[in-house]
Amino acid sequence: MSLTEFKNAPWGKSHAVYGKGGLAMSPAPEYATSEVVLSSLYRVIGLPGISERSVTQQGTKLQGLIRKAREKASASSPGTLDADALDTLLNSVLESPKRSNQSAKRFLQVTPLVPQMALFSGSPRLAGNPWTPGMLVRRMVWLGSPDQATAEATWRRLFDALAVDENDDVFARFLQAEIAAWLPETNWTFAPAPSDEMPSFPDVGRAAFPARQFVHDLNSVIASKGLLTRRQWTSLLEAVLRLGTVAHVIWLCELHALVWACLSEALNGAGPISVQEARQRMYPFRFSFLPLSNKPLPGIRDSISRYLTARLGINTILWALEEAGETPANILGSSEGMSEVCDQVRRSLAGPRASEIREAVDELVDRETRTLLCRKGIGSNINEFVTYSLQQRQTANARLRGYDQGYLLRKRGVHSSSPWVVSLGPVAVVALVHCSLAGVAGPRSVQRLAEHLSQYGVTMDHRDIPQNELGHQLRMLGLVLDSPDAESGMLLVPPFLTNGNTGENT
Repeated sequence: MSLTEFKNAPWGKSHAVYGKGGLAMSPAPEYATSEVVLSSLYRVIGLPGISERSVTQQGTKLQGLIRKAREKASASSPGTLDADALDTLLNSVLESPKRSNQSAKRFLQVTPLVPQMALFSGSPRLAGNPWTPGMLVRRMVWLGSPDQATAEATWRRLFDALAVDENDDVFARFLQAEIAAWLPETNWTFAPAPSDEMPSFPDVGRAAFPARQFVHDLNSVIASKGLLTRRQWTSLLEAVLRLGTVAHVIWLCELHALVWACLSEALNGAGPISVQEARQRMYPFRFSFLPLSNKPLPGIRDSISRYLTARLGINTILWALEEAGETPANILGSSEGMSEVCDQVRRSLAGPRASEIREAVDELVDRETRTLLCRKGIGSNINEFVTYSLQQRQTANARLRGYDQGYLLRKRGVHSSSPWVVSLGPVAVVALVHCSLAGVAGPRSVQRLAEHLSQYGVTMDHRDIPQNELGHQLRMLGLVLDSPDAESGMLLVPPFLTNGNTGENT
C-alpha cells in the first residue's frame, strides 16, 4: 500500500507500524454496554471456541430446544428444570432489559451472571461481524501491568474469579450446571493470552494512567469475591469495567493528539526532542474528561475528533516516510520511537515535501468531516461505545428503569431531551470506594476517593463532596463517617469488612 492508496481509503488500512504500536486503539471500539463487555470477557478468557458472531445463533438454538421440549410434553428435560421453568428463568428472572430501540426485536438477553450464559447472550451486534470487547480488557491488563509475568498472573487470577466453583453461592452453581445441561458442547477452559498479539509495556514511568489504575482495581475486585454473592460481585466488576475501558479509550485519544502535535512541529522544522522530552510530551499530563455534575459529552466528542485527526496525520507521515526510503520507528510503542520518528521527519520530509504532506492531511480532514464529527464510521462507533457504556440504560420497559445502578452518567431530568451529566450510580460508588481503600487499614479522607477517581479522568473538588450529590450518595450508602477531625469532615468507610476469626462478613 502507498500514500496515494491510503489517501483514497484512509480508514481502511493503517500503516503496519501504526497498527502494531502498543498504544494503538486496538481493537477498534463499537457499541457495547457493561454487560456486553463482561459477556465478551467470559468468551475471551474461558470460552475460546465461541465467537461474538455465533452468540445470537446459540441463543436461537437454545430457544429452539425449549420450544421442542414444550411440544413434547412427555420428553425428559436435559436439566433439572422443565422447558417452561427454564423459559421463565431466562425471560423473566434473569432478563436484562432491552433498550427502547430494541423493543420489537426477539432475542435472548440475560444478566451475565455465570460464564455459560455468555454462550447465547451479550453480543455487541445481533448480525454481521461484531467487535470483541473482551480483547480490549485483555489488552488493558497487559498495558497496565509492569511486566509479562504480572500480566499473565492477573489474567489467570481473573479467570479463576470468573469461574463458578464450590465457593460461589448455590444459585450461581445451579445456574451454571443447568445451562451446561441444555448446551453441553462447550466447557469453561482457561485461554492464555497469545504472546504475539499482546502489546509491549509503555514506558510511561511512574505516572498513573487508566490502564494501570484499572489493573490495580481489577485485583481489588477479585479479592472481594468471597465477601459477596455472585450477583453483587459481577455488578462491582461491571462498574469497574465500564469506567476503566472508557477512560482507557479516551486517554488513547488524548495521547494520539499529543503525538500528532509533536509530529506537526517536526514537519514545520522544529528542533530535535530527546527521549525524556518525548516521554513528557506524548503522555497526557493531566487527564480529565468526566467533570462531576457537568455535561461531558461535547468534550468527549472533541477528544474523539482530535484522535481521528491525529490518526489521519500520523498515518500520512508514516506512509510518506516509507516512500522516502525510511523505516518508521515504533511511534506508538515508546518515547524512544517517538523521538526517532520526529528525527526521521526532519531528515527526510523537509522543504517542499513537508508542504505536500500538510496539504494532504488538510485535504483528508476536509473530506472526512462527517467521520471527524462522530456522525458516521469510526467516529460514530467510538462515540457509541463511550456513551452507551457510561450512560444509565434507558429501558423499553419503564418498570425496569432502575435496573442499571452502576452508571457514570444519568439524565438530569425525566424529559427525553434532558442532558446527561456525570453522576455515579450506587453500585459504581460502592465499587470505587472499595477500590480506593484497598490495601489500607481503617478509614481515609474523601480526598482519597477524589484522587482515585481522577486517575480515570473523573474530576471534582474533594472539598465539595460533603455538600454535593456524591456526598449524599456516600451518606445514604453508609460509606462515610462525619467527623470534625477528618479533612472536609468526612471519612470513607470500607464497604466490605471481614471478621478475622471466621472470614465472614460483618
